[in-house]
Amino acid sequence: KFKNINQGEFYIYDLETGRKDTIGLNDGKFSYRTPMADTIVLTLLFPNYSELPIFAQPGAHLKIEGDVSHLKETTVTGTDDNKQMTDFRLETADMMPPAVIKKAEKFILDHPQWPVSLYLLRRYFLQSVDVDFSKAYQLCNRLLEARPTDLSLLQLQKRLGAMKQYRSSGTLPHFSAKDTNGKLVTDSLLNAKANVIMVWASWNQDSQGILRRLHQLRKEHPKDINVVSICVDASPSEGAYVLRYDSIQWPNICDGQLWDSPVMTQLGISFVPDNIVIDKKRKIVGRSLRGEQLVEKIESLLKE
Repeated sequence: KFKNINQGEFYIYDLETGRKDTIGLNDGKFSYRTPMADTIVLTLLFPNYSELPIFAQPGAHLKIEGDVSHLKETTVTGTDDNKQMTDFRLETADMMPPAVIKKAEKFILDHPQWPVSLYLLRRYFLQSVDVDFSKAYQLCNRLLEARPTDLSLLQLQKRLGAMKQYRSSGTLPHFSAKDTNGKLVTDSLLNAKANVIMVWASWNQDSQGILRRLHQLRKEHPKDINVVSICVDASPSEGAYVLRYDSIQWPNICDGQLWDSPVMTQLGISFVPDNIVIDKKRKIVGRSLRGEQLVEKIESLLKE
């Protein structure tokens, strides 16, 4: 239940499967049921694009209460995981980002066996402006010590290992995949002055904003910028609709395998949004750039 809103819509999605549902509010209330075999993290996306993590367990009944004018104070109760996450959010709501990251690291190190720790690893050490992949890799290993058979952690460790390797090598690895039109896409297409591999999803507004900014830049410099996008959706049709709506026509890869996609592993990609910037000599000159950082890097390559 949410105060100060009568009717509206939220999105709820599962990052691991790419499944997205629309939730309608009536008199500020909604209910949602979904089948599951194990604990999963669902994300409630508010109209202002802020996100609320929800730890859903088979058979659990959760209660969400908040005020749309103070979304940071929203509480989720009903399981230990949600209480831990709510306590962390409330405790860090007024902290500066460096202090929040420090708090998240301590939480992960102190409680590696808790599902909340994996969420904090993704949220604060992978979805940051300047990703420290060595730190993320160390924390992932810490979680694996406590949960050695966790498939999500094993897959994440593999991706982080690949990402560390490609960052240090400085050269774009070879890759090939089919785009959503069935055409072959390879790294040889990235041969302009500035080249970008953009990772996005139909359920991630930040990534779509970057996608549209890239589209505008490419319209201004059609011969000097090449883009290949990778859509992390379970269904290629949703991403295709977004691209058609914005008249984006560059190659878009979406095989429906989400994080298990071979091209994701080849490129060492582990989160959304993400990007790799390559110069005309195949050298990686930027990774995981956000907003103006990405624009500035592209513009610097155009001047060379």
